Amino acid sequence: MSSKKKNKKSFKMPTAYTTLLIITCVIAVLSYIVPAGEYQYANGIPIEGTYKVVQSNPQGIWNIASAPIKGFAGAIEIVLFVLVIGGCLGVIFETEAIDAGLGKIAKKLNGKEKLMIPILMIVCAAGGASYGMAEETIAFYPIIIPVLLAAGYDVVVGLMTIILGAGTGIIGGIVNPFSTGIASSLAGVSLADGIGFRFLLLISVLTFAIIFVMRYAEKVRKNPEKSIVYDIKAEVEAPFKRDNKDSEAPELTKERSRILVVFGGAFLIMILALIPWQDKFGISLFNDIHSTIKSIPFLGALVGNIPPFGEWSFTDMTVLFFITSIIIGKMYKMKEDEIVSLFISGTKDLLGVALILGVAKGISVVMNDGLIIGTILHFGEGILAGLNSAVFAVVTYIMYIPMSFFVPSSSGLATATMPIVAPLADFAGVARELVVIAFQSGAETMNLLSPTHAVLMGALGLTRIPYTRWVKHIIPFVVGVFLITSAVLVLGVVIG
Repeated sequence: MSSKKKNKKSFKMPTAYTTLLIITCVIAVLSYIVPAGEYQYANGIPIEGTYKVVQSNPQGIWNIASAPIKGFAGAIEIVLFVLVIGGCLGVIFETEAIDAGLGKIAKKLNGKEKLMIPILMIVCAAGGASYGMAEETIAFYPIIIPVLLAAGYDVVVGLMTIILGAGTGIIGGIVNPFSTGIASSLAGVSLADGIGFRFLLLISVLTFAIIFVMRYAEKVRKNPEKSIVYDIKAEVEAPFKRDNKDSEAPELTKERSRILVVFGGAFLIMILALIPWQDKFGISLFNDIHSTIKSIPFLGALVGNIPPFGEWSFTDMTVLFFITSIIIGKMYKMKEDEIVSLFISGTKDLLGVALILGVAKGISVVMNDGLIIGTILHFGEGILAGLNSAVFAVVTYIMYIPMSFFVPSSSGLATATMPIVAPLADFAGVARELVVIAFQSGAETMNLLSPTHAVLMGALGLTRIPYTRWVKHIIPFVVGVFLITSAVLVLGVVIG
């Protein structure tokens, strides 16, 4: 008798696309079961107590199939913004300006152990908070880890410096277009709303992250046997030996320095342009400058149609980064066809994000066309009756942590859930900008240990750190992030 081993296929999580399509199908089925209902709205906010039952409109197979297409059309302004941001990143990554900047910092701080880690983490956090730096951090490990190894630390310190630095930036998400920007738009608030609380969250979590990393780093430097990878030290350090040519960072030339200034300036302009200065602070300076420019004959005709700060839309931000990509390309002396090629290549890198926006938006299409979104809100209104506002804010944050395991795309998760969660916040008496904070921080909290997060798994693969060891090591940090974020959300509710 011959025995044959059957090849058992291990379970594999479906892609975010499939997960969202499954949710779309479930919502369509619910349109046959859940009574249809509607609210009256005022300025995009459902009016409490105005819910009424209406005739049902069940969604069939054709509705399910067409939902992502309609969703894509409905999210076209955001989709174009994402694609143009990708194109701009494609151009700047070709200049290697960001790599050179980080490499310069690492080289300057070589030997200054106590300064190296916090400064590098602050720089990575700035990238996470501004443009959602994540996948591109993979390129930094060969540059930074050799410097940290030479200072007496281990590979884990290098991994934490980069991934926790960028991760805390994403948790704070000051102007991150892919999470905060999209979520704010779908929640019906400005990117400037809640920016003070996001700064507070960023500073608090980043400070905690720096302390966490430096305590471990100092422990390993004094006693290498305390490293969680001490028994596999040779294996994990092998890719980062100094004779590896990939560990050399590009030179930070004056040209690359100027490119970094322009790129950073674009984000500064975006922040200034999104804050409603006159409405919130009574500051009319930017409007006065805009009016003065428009009154100058030639200059007014040339740039006078640019909206005044405080009145910018996603389209205006898209134009800003489109122009920025051209300026950076010309500063680096790229030819016209090279700029176009790099820009298109950059958009391809984010095409998946753009497509997932359409699929996620399709969920809202089915809920709206099936006339069940009002009933779901009515059900939520009943649950929230009498519920403490602070409790709602924290529960929302907790809810987003496991949800990001199944939908790792922050853009897709925001698009799929904000149309429901944001109106529920109105019933709970919670500002919608706090829901945005709960979303962005919840998604990234999970990403610090999620096996479905490609950036984390890629970094662990590159550094050869076993996943189980990483999870055991990082859980105390995740708990700290949870407590800090919950405190900031409660503070936001109390201050109002």
